[in-house]
Amino acid sequence: MKVPALEGELAKGRVRSAYLLAGSETLLRDDAVAALRAHVLEAGASEFNFDRLEGESIGPADLVDAVNSLPIMAPRRLVWLREPEGRRAKAKGLGDALADLLPALAEREDVVLVVSAGQIDRRSRWVKAFAEPAAIVDCAPPPAGKGLAGWIRSEAERQGVAMNGDAAQALAEAAGPQLQLLRHEIEKAALYAGAGETVTRAHVLGTASDVAEDPIWDLTDAIGEGRAAEAVRVLVRLQRGGAPPPVLLASLAGHFRKLVRARSGEEPRGHPFAVRKLVSQSQRYTPTRLLACLRAIHEVDEVLKGAGQIEPDLAMQRLVIGLAA
Repeated sequence: MKVPALEGELAKGRVRSAYLLAGSETLLRDDAVAALRAHVLEAGASEFNFDRLEGESIGPADLVDAVNSLPIMAPRRLVWLREPEGRRAKAKGLGDALADLLPALAEREDVVLVVSAGQIDRRSRWVKAFAEPAAIVDCAPPPAGKGLAGWIRSEAERQGVAMNGDAAQALAEAAGPQLQLLRHEIEKAALYAGAGETVTRAHVLGTASDVAEDPIWDLTDAIGEGRAAEAVRVLVRLQRGGAPPPVLLASLAGHFRKLVRARSGEEPRGHPFAVRKLVSQSQRYTPTRLLACLRAIHEVDEVLKGAGQIEPDLAMQRLVIGLAA
């Protein structure tokens, strides 16, 4: 199922015993987790009944203990396990522990297990265990073209924004498959169009952010080439120019996903000069380092959403220094 189908099930009161959120789009995984937290956990006792576990740092016994813990002052707990297929997680047998746990969970109503993973092998025993009554939620990014335009229209509808097909296509062409950026651009276009008005292509072209143009390339080039001081200077210039932190972060996330694909041997698309530059930058990073960069971006995304005590601008600056190191 897709995330909207998950949200539809939850709205009707159906909560399954286990969910696998699978796909490389962080925004979709975060949306799914947020929907599950809202429907599974009761206000006032949510922090007592929510465990977040990292596959790289826990063992099978930790997972079993978390799942078997009783809820406190509430009917259910939620256990969220991230990335159970990492190198260390595999070595510890975390996948086998998951496969063994799931059948028993189907008989319980006091706990919901959520597993999120950027990539999965559908032949794995633990992935196959997420059959009915559990569910796999597809969190892959929408395909370019009509698929992306369709996601934009669905997201606009979710926000209560009327948007015609030409506007959705124009926004897809202007911003590309950067879902966090697209979400922000829909909000901007709706404000520009006015309350109750349908967003048209003209509204989109009048408000589309310039962050995807030259300034963001200056930032990603400085990061990719290891020029940390220059990267921070460009970032500060963008911040002072009013570029929203979520938009900047979405652009960095998109760039590092491209580096991951280039590092794995996938041929990038685009102008030959841009392709050569992307491949060259990807060689500065090991695959492990690139995944660490994506995790760091995700952590700052959580800061921007209110987690932690650090100011968003400072969090972004620290992130840029780390990415360029």
